[in-house]
Amino acid sequence: MARVAVVLATLFLLGGAFLAPSAHAAPDNARPPGLPSTLRVGTEGVYPPFSYHDSSGNLTGYDVDLITQIGRRLGVKIQFVQTPWDSMFSALEANRIDLVANEVTLNPERKAKYDLSAPYITTTGVVVVKSSNSSIKVLKDLKGKKAAENTTSNWAATAKQAGAQVVSVTAMDKAVAALTDGRVDAMVNDQLAVKNYLNTTGNKGVKIVATTNDKSESVFAARQGSGYMPAINKEIAAMRTDGSLQKIYDKYFAAGAEKKSTTSDWQLVKDNAWPMLKATIKTTIPLTAISFVLGLILAVGVALLRRSTVVVLSWLARLYISIIRGTPLLVQLVIVFYALPQAGVKFSSFWSAVIALSLNVGGYGAEVVRSAISSVPKGQWEAAETIGMRYRTSLRRIVLPQAARIAVPPLGNTLVSLVKDTSLTSIILVPELFQKAQDAAAPTYSYLALYCAAAVYYWVICFVLNAGQGRLENQLNRYVAL
Repeated sequence: MARVAVVLATLFLLGGAFLAPSAHAAPDNARPPGLPSTLRVGTEGVYPPFSYHDSSGNLTGYDVDLITQIGRRLGVKIQFVQTPWDSMFSALEANRIDLVANEVTLNPERKAKYDLSAPYITTTGVVVVKSSNSSIKVLKDLKGKKAAENTTSNWAATAKQAGAQVVSVTAMDKAVAALTDGRVDAMVNDQLAVKNYLNTTGNKGVKIVATTNDKSESVFAARQGSGYMPAINKEIAAMRTDGSLQKIYDKYFAAGAEKKSTTSDWQLVKDNAWPMLKATIKTTIPLTAISFVLGLILAVGVALLRRSTVVVLSWLARLYISIIRGTPLLVQLVIVFYALPQAGVKFSSFWSAVIALSLNVGGYGAEVVRSAISSVPKGQWEAAETIGMRYRTSLRRIVLPQAARIAVPPLGNTLVSLVKDTSLTSIILVPELFQKAQDAAAPTYSYLALYCAAAVYYWVICFVLNAGQGRLENQLNRYVAL
């Protein structure tokens, strides 16, 4: 009996050892106070080696791996939200994301406005020029020169302080392209990111000529008062102690970690053809269709109000049209997605895009519909009234069918433009066709092949729409009064 008890006790102890959670894999119920069960993390996805998509389309990179491991240790699920850098802090303030993991540089302004983690990597900036450039050798030589920079980045401030004229770009890959094409004289950016680019592409057309000699410390950022950072800082310190932080660093930055890509442009297009088609089918086409239908309904309503004899209604319609036509679509998208949440009105990325695009179609389409209705001969109205038709009946059965034939060509142009305008919605985190092309181009720098592939997709959609427009015009010809 005693022997049996010893065996049971041993099994119990061994079982407890195997089943007990490790110190760095906390279960959900051991999650530190103040941390949500799912942490929405904003990252670019087009900034190798910190945040980019690998050849399989999976999000990876130094910052991605680091915050993923921290989340695992804390018992928190990490949900990545791919966000353009220029919109990153707007998304954070609008509560679209909880944390920024995108090599955020520690500076006094950010420290005063956000909760920042302890630094997890330290680097410096470098000045990059074309290989044939001999006029820029040190940072101060940038005075009076053009430098391609993301205007909200720390490196843009460094270039400005050196006297450079900053040319705005949205990401480092665009800056490299501008420099390679000779549109700017230089670029200031993170040393590790630039070295990754040179190792990946083997580009001999650009060179590093100087360092900025300033220490750049990267941190995670959250809204002020979030309460996330004590737990995150504890794990950063633990990973530094147990060597996990160094392992992630070596994966991306050790000698030989990155090699020149040998994949041909044609192979890259083949590898990304399905992801781009999937984004077209799942996002670009539905976004276009829903926005156009809603926008067309709105356009008809506004056009009728515009023709109303009630002065207030007519002027309200005029005001709406003036606002929509007088402001850029990009600004309208940003207001709906980033500004409205601050007023307590919040929509998902997709529906924010639908709202902004529909309002835009409604504003432009209203004038098309109004002019088409006005083009119907006045005698048609009078004839309908003579046979006893009321205004609504005359409009529905006599006027609108004839106006539709007149309105189809310009409305067809509006629809084709809408297809292309969906490419702007990546700024509000919509994963549409062009965003997928950017994801694939960023780590490979194969812009021409992948952007041309995206252009083909857009052209095919527009070609089909133009063909459909022609058939619709023929069907509506029977409504034209002779």
